[in-house]
Amino acid sequence: MRSSNPVFSRRGFSRDNGYAGFNAAPQAGGPAVGTNPYATNPYATNPYAPDPQAPARTNAMTMDDVVSRTAMTLGTVAVAAVLAWTLLPVSTTSYGLAFGSALVAFVLAMVQSFKRTPVPALILGYAFFEGIFLGVISEMYNSQWAGAPFQAVLGTMAVSGATLFMYKQRWIRVTARYARMGMTVAFAFMGLLLVNLLLVVTGVADQGGLRSFGPLGALVGIAAILIGCFFLTLDFKQIEDGIAFGAPREESWLAAFGLTVSLVWIYTEMLRLVAIFSGD
Repeated sequence: MRSSNPVFSRRGFSRDNGYAGFNAAPQAGGPAVGTNPYATNPYATNPYAPDPQAPARTNAMTMDDVVSRTAMTLGTVAVAAVLAWTLLPVSTTSYGLAFGSALVAFVLAMVQSFKRTPVPALILGYAFFEGIFLGVISEMYNSQWAGAPFQAVLGTMAVSGATLFMYKQRWIRVTARYARMGMTVAFAFMGLLLVNLLLVVTGVADQGGLRSFGPLGALVGIAAILIGCFFLTLDFKQIEDGIAFGAPREESWLAAFGLTVSLVWIYTEMLRLVAIFSGD
């Protein structure tokens, strides 16, 4: 599935078919097979289905692969964030470094998004620079709202855990329609935030506009967190399908990349929401 998180263009396990894998189920005792009910092209079949005459694949992605790669990327984010928090005092210089790091992280993420294969160096590089950005802004929030980063981490864990629970219970069913509608809402939301940013920069909207630290800003923050949870459900579906379809082991890096981007999205919004509810 393409466009399954804030990077929007990240390639997923369905390769060239936008919704391949949705509604496909694994056969008992064998790899997942299925066709995309919304497409008639030859890519609508399982892209990882082995040749019946070929020996069984031995390098298929497993959940352990996904967990270990995700631990590496999130660990890199955490280490970079701690270093930035510890070594960079709150100042104009640190804010500039945070902005520059966010820009580098975005560029690395976009480069990986357009790669046909995962590049661990790009993914870990993204995680490192994203970590620097998070470390600086977390310290900034903590200096004004003591304990906000810790509360945001707990909130992110709670929301992500709840999303995973609902997904595993099949209370959330990731179908092609669900993905299509969710992506439409996500694009509209991002477009709205971009317009809001332009209005704030030009002075038309004051105090942050939709991103103010008031009731309206809280509502927008909650909506952003829900969109982050939507991205997570797409990540969960991709991982589930990738394992069922027998995706190559190296694609676990894409799973780690997607989960990291989604969790960073939720954390940054949670940090802002904690600050809003904490008051001045």
